[in-house]
Amino acid sequence: MKDFSKLVKKIKVKFNNLDLLKQALVHRSYLNENPDFALNHNERLEFLGDAVLELVVTEYLYNNYQNPEGELTNWRASLVNSQMLSQIARELELEKFLYLSKGEAQDNNVKARGYILADALEAVIGALYLDQGFEACRKFIANNILPQLPNILSNNLYIDPKSRFQEIAQEKLKVTPNYKVLSESGPDHNKKFKIGVYLADELVATGLGSSKQEGQVAAATAALEAKKWV
Repeated sequence: MKDFSKLVKKIKVKFNNLDLLKQALVHRSYLNENPDFALNHNERLEFLGDAVLELVVTEYLYNNYQNPEGELTNWRASLVNSQMLSQIARELELEKFLYLSKGEAQDNNVKARGYILADALEAVIGALYLDQGFEACRKFIANNILPQLPNILSNNLYIDPKSRFQEIAQEKLKVTPNYKVLSESGPDHNKKFKIGVYLADELVATGLGSSKQEGQVAAATAALEAKKWV
């Protein structure tokens, strides 16, 4: 039995309807093994939370920075991408409270678990929106996500990894990277793409994403690390 009082203490939000918080942590795979479970999976809450998160971050950047639209877009993307959200989800210890199938729970694929955690964090925001409204979400995001921005800016983490990898590859090797879809998985409404990034015929790294573009960015990020070009 999961003790959600510990999670409530960790995230510093007391839900009026605790079932909303619980549902935010229910992965679709759990229901495949437990069809009589009282709650639905978290995908609709994730859909809602994604929109709320993007609006809060956009509003904050617009109100606090005079930079051009293109720069603000890159900063926002760095704050709300799956890698950042999964990192924050781990800090909030959401992983301990996930409802996963036995197979999913035993899967040691760090990237795949990262996407589940990122989705869960967005679902928590969606649940909070339904439970307490926009201002509560703004406070939660201000406390847990926006504090990452100074590090992003000081270390230029907002620069598009694809552009950075291409620039360095062309400078060092005179080669332009190319990307290929290696596999697709999941239902149509929640697909995951595995993308490979190549230098000529060399597969440098792979990345997972809920879109081909997101997968390419993840692959480029992994390639920068693999080549030690970071």
